[in-house]
Amino acid sequence: MQRIKLVLIAAFEPDWPLNEGPVPGELTLFRQRNNLTQTIPLEAAYRPLLTDGAGTLALATGVGAARAAASVMALGLDPRFDLTNARFLITGVAGATPTQASLASVVLPDYVVDGDLTHELDAREIPAEWPDGFIPIGKTTPYEAPRAARFNNDDGIVFQLNSTLIERAFNLTRNIILEDTPQITERRAQFSPAQSAPKVLRGDELSSSTFFHGRLMSQRATRWVSYQTEGQATYTITAMEDTGILQSLTFLAAAGKLDFNRVLIARAVSNYDQQREDITAAESLAETKVATYSAYRPALENAHRVATAIIQSLDQDPT
Repeated sequence: MQRIKLVLIAAFEPDWPLNEGPVPGELTLFRQRNNLTQTIPLEAAYRPLLTDGAGTLALATGVGAARAAASVMALGLDPRFDLTNARFLITGVAGATPTQASLASVVLPDYVVDGDLTHELDAREIPAEWPDGFIPIGKTTPYEAPRAARFNNDDGIVFQLNSTLIERAFNLTRNIILEDTPQITERRAQFSPAQSAPKVLRGDELSSSTFFHGRLMSQRATRWVSYQTEGQATYTITAMEDTGILQSLTFLAAAGKLDFNRVLIARAVSNYDQQREDITAAESLAETKVATYSAYRPALENAHRVATAIIQSLDQDPT
């Protein structure tokens, strides 16, 4: 059994494992710069593993919470690997609300909140006084108080990571100079709240396999994250896999396979979750494709810079 020091988790990597196509994936820079050049078959997961042969694994889970959960569980139950003292670093790109983060910034979430486990009514059929058509499971109106977890107080909606580890990572990376470009500066100018240059910050995440978009949906995400955490979290970024990943890691931790306190997320903002002032949400969504995200390549670069700094620190002081 191989003892693993670090598991790097991302969602997608086109043209696996070499990815020599025109669009880089979330692990491309790690493969190229961090010596993750060897592959290990993992038939029960979405893709084979990448490794440096020295205790680091990289896993591309596939897009969405279902594939992510299944791929992580496949790794966690594989008898070839001892993960009991491994660190887990989830990385990649994310959408963001411009009220909290600017393009190409890197966010370290404390809370990850599921956005799919909900009742939903079509917005055209909701009562006029409702803010949106999303109702917590077991409730009859949106954001009905008190918020209460169902199923023995564990409904798989809210995941809280180790704040001490996050604080350590933030202090380590907060002064890293991140890539900025004239194109990002121009796009930022179209969103009045988001004028700052890229930086590392703390915030919280809505995880949803539904790729939502638009100002009203972003406002809903803000309300949902606040409601589900009883005001403890502030919606900052959105991604599609992390509640699936964290659910599998939680179950594996309960089985003694790993330590959930060693899990960290560092995602970089590739696009905003809503339209700019002069176009509609539908027009904005039409522009929002992976290869044409406002800050896709700078986000990959900045995610790599921050993640690598964290990895190097853990190598020097693994406690």
